[in-house]
Amino acid sequence: VGGWWALGVAVGDQGGGGEGDGTRGARLSTPRSALQCWEVRKQNSSEWCCFIRSNPDCRLEGGFLDYLQGVFCVFPPRLLPLAVTLYALWLLYLFIILGVTAEKFFCPNLSAISTNLKLSHNVAVFSLTSPLHGVTFLAFGNGAPDVFSAVVAFSDPRTAGLAIGAVFGAGVFVTTVVAGGIALVKPFTAASRPFLRDAIFYMVAVFLTFMVLYFGRITLGEALGYLGLYIFYVFTVVLCTWIHRRQRGEGLAPPGPWEPEMPTDTEERESSGTNSGDYGEEYRPLLPSRETSLRILTTALSPLDYRKWRRKPWYWRVFKVFKVPVELVLLLTVPVVDPDKDDLNWKRPLNCLHVLTSPLLCILTLKSGTYGLYQIQGVFPVWGLIMLVGSVLALIIFITTSNEEPPKYHCVFAFLGFLASAMWINAAATELVNILRTLGIIFQLSNTVLGLTLLAWGNSIGDTFSDLTMARQGYPRMAFSACFGGIIFNILVGVGLGCLLQMTSSQLVVKLEPDSLLVWILAGALGLSLVFSFVSVPAQCFQLGKAYGVCLILYYLAFLCVALLTEFRVIRLSAV
Repeated sequence: VGGWWALGVAVGDQGGGGEGDGTRGARLSTPRSALQCWEVRKQNSSEWCCFIRSNPDCRLEGGFLDYLQGVFCVFPPRLLPLAVTLYALWLLYLFIILGVTAEKFFCPNLSAISTNLKLSHNVAVFSLTSPLHGVTFLAFGNGAPDVFSAVVAFSDPRTAGLAIGAVFGAGVFVTTVVAGGIALVKPFTAASRPFLRDAIFYMVAVFLTFMVLYFGRITLGEALGYLGLYIFYVFTVVLCTWIHRRQRGEGLAPPGPWEPEMPTDTEERESSGTNSGDYGEEYRPLLPSRETSLRILTTALSPLDYRKWRRKPWYWRVFKVFKVPVELVLLLTVPVVDPDKDDLNWKRPLNCLHVLTSPLLCILTLKSGTYGLYQIQGVFPVWGLIMLVGSVLALIIFITTSNEEPPKYHCVFAFLGFLASAMWINAAATELVNILRTLGIIFQLSNTVLGLTLLAWGNSIGDTFSDLTMARQGYPRMAFSACFGGIIFNILVGVGLGCLLQMTSSQLVVKLEPDSLLVWILAGALGLSLVFSFVSVPAQCFQLGKAYGVCLILYYLAFLCVALLTEFRVIRLSAV
């Protein structure tokens, strides 16, 4: 379905379209003469392409590829299944791009920035040593795909349902399937105070969003209230941790019952720019030798760790093959500063190349290249100016630095890498939203159901594996806390920032009127799951076992069945 409120119009038509049909979206319905894009499948197949090109509702906002024209104009009707298959594979690859960019480039640069801002011993380190899954910088890194997807979806009223569906859908998925999976993998005693704190804040955030949907709009003050609530949440977490540590003694207290240490990776960390000097003392040369700039460049651009490749199983190698092209392009365009390395991951020839490629990437991905292709005075393109200035700066840096020691201004590359990785995530999120809207039009599905399923699952898959792995390694308490702490950032910053960026000086209200019963089912399911955990966990004295995990997973399956039955109108409001 083409928009946030389009499903309500369809449901109203199904129910007779009267005043008491139970849908609030009748007030926002479009004129009958204005056909919506999802009606393309009702046309004769020979008219699909003409319909797509002539209908304003079929124009995709942003992005580099026009998926609607691709499926309805490039592919003949008989090859529609092939087009859908290719789009589904490209959708999966976009999730890989989002995950790799956030994990290996966005988060490390955020860590380096927090270190340079002297936050590593309070807020920044807290996000690593506390049971919360990243309250500040780490939360921004882990939640970047979710937040960028929400911001992009909110930028167009026709795709706002994707944002609401993804934010609520991911909340239901993480607090039921992931939390239940942790309890099944390793029964444990939950951290009482962090759980109650996070559950209360999350229920408040869900309640605020429910009220916004009920009134059908969000004002400037309410959008700022979302962001203010998250700031208050961070302050509360830091204050509680400070009080707890003060009670336990001086400095960083040893891990208590609610503050376990972050597990260390038993294998070498596979980071960008890995070279032969990173594998341990047994692989270091006895005599120091100076590598040539060409060798440093080729080694830094290698995304493969050959020793690790030989040890890993076949399925890991297959997945790695798909990730290599993404990692190679990211290595070429995104610098990474690693404070844990002696040389801070300084690769002189590659970093000089980044001075040219990173700004070029930013200008060519901003507004899908609109600014980059703009010609100054109608003669010289902006991208040409960026290349000229970048080449001069790269040459100066190359001449004034050495391969062995990073320059004093090396921390600037962390900010450059943060910006470049953010632009990559934003570009991938834009393509992701556009292709989901295209699939919704092809299958005549609402954006809400696409958001609560495909988009929510795709954005949550990384946290799912990391939390379950953490539980298997003996840290179920930290993984369980991550389920509730991380998604607070997603809903407060995702909705607040997404709506705030759509406001202008003349329009300080964003309309978010749900016209589908599915939206209320989604909001109610999330609220009910939180209330269930808030009541049942203390009732079990915070000792969570397999019975609790099974209940949560069964609850999600029941919710999913109700949501799909509602989407296909098996369950609907009767006309009064």
